Amino acid sequence: MSQLSNAVSIHPYFKVHAGKLDAVHALLARFVAKTQPEKNCIFYNFTLDGDTVHCREAYVGAQGVAEHLDNVGPLLDEMLKLSDLVRLEFHGPAAELDKLRERCAPLNPAWFVSQCGISR
Repeated sequence: MSQLSNAVSIHPYFKVHAGKLDAVHALLARFVAKTQPEKNCIFYNFTLDGDTVHCREAYVGAQGVAEHLDNVGPLLDEMLKLSDLVRLEFHGPAAELDKLRERCAPLNPAWFVSQCGISR
């Protein structure tokens, strides 16, 4: 079975507070360094559009997501002092998303359940 068959991706969008973009840039590098050793991380990168920051990230199953959230929790707290979380999406198989719903409910995410596709 491919690690992609139960992959869960997370799509957070942050609106950076006025005057805080330099601090956020420095924090992004810390997020990447902290995430680098995670064995269940499939990909992880940040993109920016003006003062909006988006993290493109995917993990092997709900377990990989949980490990990541535990790992970067303090950095996420810092990010939320510098920005507002304006949208959060989780994408993946229903069985994996169900394992995350209770834990992540306080973040009010949108849940996108995989239907069909191609993995290579």
